[in-house]
Amino acid sequence: MVTLVLLASLALAGYALSYLALCYAKPFGRCRRCKGAGQRPGLIIRRLTRECRRCGATGKRVRVGRRLIEHVRTEYRAGQQ
Repeated sequence: MVTLVLLASLALAGYALSYLALCYAKPFGRCRRCKGAGQRPGLIIRRLTRECRRCGATGKRVRVGRRLIEHVRTEYRAGQQ
């Protein structure tokens, strides 16, 4: 029983570390609303497209993990002063 809990916690920690490494290496991910296209279909006429407001028509958004890294970095630097 203890080994199963230990194995699960190690797997979770490994997943978290790999996600943070990905966020550090590649801070931008695809926009979920437009699926990385930068444009969304219109509301009434579907073939007319408009720019995605969430990503600013770039198709890229900052990952949540990267925001976490920047928040921790900012707090650390503020504490050093």
